[in-house]
Order: sequence, then structure tokens, then C-alpha cells
Amino acid sequence: MEKISLKKELGKFLVLFSILYIAVFIILNLTGWLIRPPKIQPSPQNQALQVSPEKETPKCALSEKPNSISIPKIGIEALIVFPENADEENLKEELDKGVVHYPGSPLPGNDGQVVLLGHSAPLGWPKLRYDWVFSDLNKLEPGDEIFISFEKCQYQYRVSEKFFLDKGQEVPKGSENYKATLVLISCWPPGKNIRRIAVLSILDKNN
Repeated sequence: MEKISLKKELGKFLVLFSILYIAVFIILNLTGWLIRPPKIQPSPQNQALQVSPEKETPKCALSEKPNSISIPKIGIEALIVFPENADEENLKEELDKGVVHYPGSPLPGNDGQVVLLGHSAPLGWPKLRYDWVFSDLNKLEPGDEIFISFEKCQYQYRVSEKFFLDKGQEVPKGSENYKATLVLISCWPPGKNIRRIAVLSILDKNN
């Protein structure tokens, strides 16, 4: 009888020990899970937001304006025309429609020297078509702003230098080696096809 009693007591002890062991195991693991939450893998949506930085590009403001030029200092608002070729007769026709982007020069906002051509006219000339548009280029000074709207983007340029050139003379690149420039060219003096005036401005990439 005594042996049977000892076996029963030993069995009870083992059962109780097993229950306590399982309870302690569960409590320890539950506490560890609360302290160290499981890692969550980023969803495809979150991964799409992790975009690697791109190389610096000129900043521009969104614009609903058509392709155009604005020069607040001299009150200019004019369309920019993009001819298919640099044929002289073709350019003359296009100059009646607005300021002309010279074919082959870079497009606004890009590196290189963007060239825009425009007519000029003597003081008091009626504002017919666009034959007056660049009459006041000589009034521009370093620091004056020029805004170019192109393909829903507005770029800001700042006047740097001004040149007076002979007909056919190459437009200077400027006293400093800038990557992105804009040159406005017209006849000088206004209304006379004797010389040329060229206003050089620099693209503001931080605008």
C-alpha cells in the first residue's frame, strides 16, 4: 500500500511540475514577444515611396501659360514660336507671330545657350503684330528677371551681361562659364538693321 501511495504522490508531483513548467514557458515567451514586436516587412506600397535621389535638375514652377516669355522690367509678355528650320524667309514670317526660338539652340531649362530672336521698333511705333517686342532690351540690367514658360514649366533667368555686336558676329558666351544661359537678340538701334543687341541671362536652378 505504501509503494502505491508513493507512486501516486510522485505522479501528482510530476503533473504539477509539468504544469508549472509549461506556464513559466508561456509567460516568458509572451513577455519576450511584447518587448520585441515581430519585424514587419514593408508592403509594396511603402517600398514604392523609397525613391533613390536623382541628379540635380533645374527647378521650375508649374505654369498653365502657353510657351511664352515675360520680362517684368520692360513690360513684355509674348508668345514663343518654335520654327522647324532656320531659313531666313521662314524666320521673318515667324517673327510676326512672337519671339522666335532659334532652331538648333537648346530648349528652355536645358544646359547650353538658348537663343531667342525678336523685332525692335523706334520709339512711338504702333504695337502691330510683334515688331516692337524687343525694342527696350537696352533697359535691362544685371539682376533683372526673365521668365520663360515652356511645356507647363516656368523657368527663371537673371540678366548677367549685355553686348552690342556687328551683323554676323558670334554671340559671346559671357565672362563666366555658365552651363545654362538664355540670349535675347534684336536689331540695334531699334528699327534699324545696322548692328545687334544681345542680352545674356543665367538660369536660376534654385528657383
